Amino acid sequence: MFAAVPLLVLPVLIYNLIALTLTGGFQSIDAHARLTETLFTIHMTSQIDWAVSLGDLLLAASLVVLFVELLKSTTSRKIAIINHSLSMVLFIGCLVEFLLAPAFATSIFFLITVMVLLDVLAGFIVTIVAARRDVDFGE
Repeated sequence: MFAAVPLLVLPVLIYNLIALTLTGGFQSIDAHARLTETLFTIHMTSQIDWAVSLGDLLLAASLVVLFVELLKSTTSRKIAIINHSLSMVLFIGCLVEFLLAPAFATSIFFLITVMVLLDVLAGFIVTIVAARRDVDFGE
């Protein structure tokens, strides 16, 4: 049953926890400041310091999760259809949060929403291509 749950719900939940623990909740505009605050710096060989923020780490983790989701979408089991449907529900939820709540109107959450959209599109496209390949017409 857990295979049906889209893994991209994890970065969305983490963003929700970060944004909603701020004073003001959904109405808070401090989410951008918290996510772009430098956590640590890495000294590069080009003699420049790379400032890594919480938002950067969240986006990197989201990309890894997107990769795993894309691999999951290549299966043609019945549970994949449930996964695609739940991914669509997750995308609609992300879109509503992005459009209506000030705490979610950041580039970081927009990119996470785009990743969820790509998961939805890839899931349906892979399923359609696989179904087309499985159809066999007689002579």
